[in-house]
Amino acid sequence: MAENVYDILEARGYISQATHKEEIYELLGKPGVTFYIGFDPTADSLHVGHFVQMMVMSHMQKAGHRPIALMGGGTAMIGDPSGRTDMRQMLSEEDIAHNVACFLKQMGTVVDFSDGKAMIVNNADWLLDLNYVEFIRDIGPHFSVNRMLTADCYKQRMEKGLTFLEFNYMLMQSYDFLYLYKKHNCTLQLGGDDQWSNILGGVELIRRKEQGEAFGLTFTLLTNSEGNKMGKTARGAVWLDPNKTSPFEFYQYWRNVDDADVMKCMKLLTFISLEEIAEYGKLKDAEINEAKKRLAYEVTSIVHGAAAAGAAKAQAEALFEGAGVSEDMPTTEISSARLADGVAILDLLLETGLMKSKGEGRRMIAQNGVYLNGQAVTDPFYAITEEDFTDGEAIIKKGKKIFHRLVRG
Repeated sequence: MAENVYDILEARGYISQATHKEEIYELLGKPGVTFYIGFDPTADSLHVGHFVQMMVMSHMQKAGHRPIALMGGGTAMIGDPSGRTDMRQMLSEEDIAHNVACFLKQMGTVVDFSDGKAMIVNNADWLLDLNYVEFIRDIGPHFSVNRMLTADCYKQRMEKGLTFLEFNYMLMQSYDFLYLYKKHNCTLQLGGDDQWSNILGGVELIRRKEQGEAFGLTFTLLTNSEGNKMGKTARGAVWLDPNKTSPFEFYQYWRNVDDADVMKCMKLLTFISLEEIAEYGKLKDAEINEAKKRLAYEVTSIVHGAAAAGAAKAQAEALFEGAGVSEDMPTTEISSARLADGVAILDLLLETGLMKSKGEGRRMIAQNGVYLNGQAVTDPFYAITEEDFTDGEAIIKKGKKIFHRLVRG
């Protein structure tokens, strides 16, 4: 008998909250469950946070269940207040349509949309044509304002001000679930922990209006051992689009995760078996770098393909382990205290003797003549931080042949 996918998700550390655990477990014990996860297309690329949701969809699909990827073309015009301290920027229909197209391409690397194995829908197709008065009369009576205001997504916005526009978001997302339930027999909504209140709204709406059974399941947000969200660098978000975050930068992000986060990331972001992950978990001290390399390669391979992952791995090894890196290379030590504040690239170019003036440094950067860890530096105001170091080292290159090693002190 095939293993229940609920057990797989739980063992790998995805599951956080369930509306009806026993019923969901029984439901997922047989193939053929239609479920959905929503993605608001507020940018032109998915990011690392979305990747966790994509992995859940893949595990569910491999167990015989049918994913619906809901693109929030309609709800994106309102903006989800969850996890926000300010109002999201409102996007045009054209921007949203472009972002949706970008999402579809990226999701296809993890989820199989061929032959009806998965669906993509856009809630703009039904939300934008709604009659407001009819919608409020039909849906509004099933929501208590007092109860809505206790939801975390609204509570944290009350002090700075919550607009009525955003207050509608929970009703819209709940209506999505109702629509998918009626049209596609979708009985399960999945989402990040920050979506718990919105998911509950949809489950209860279906039970009130349709007297039907619907369920919700949330999974953990991708956080490090200190509880901070992962997927951010000094340069911004870690995107799945190779034009926004190169495969090499993507590889290096995972290569440089803290030791305490390696096993968790392996479970959530790769298909490596739990038995093999347990073996990696036995590694200590410098040996953990082998686990980090495997993590970086596997995640990069899933997102960008094996060829790009192999190239990123080779580039990293050439930079940090190859013949080009030797004890004879000019070396400058930088204290962790300085790195904590960020050290300006122009200051470092002067300090290392690679440039004679900041003006020369700016010109070289403008001509793509300065590289940090194999990537061209394009911002003359870029500040080097701990995130730029691998195993305590970073490599600056001037032109094609002049290298300088930075060592974290």
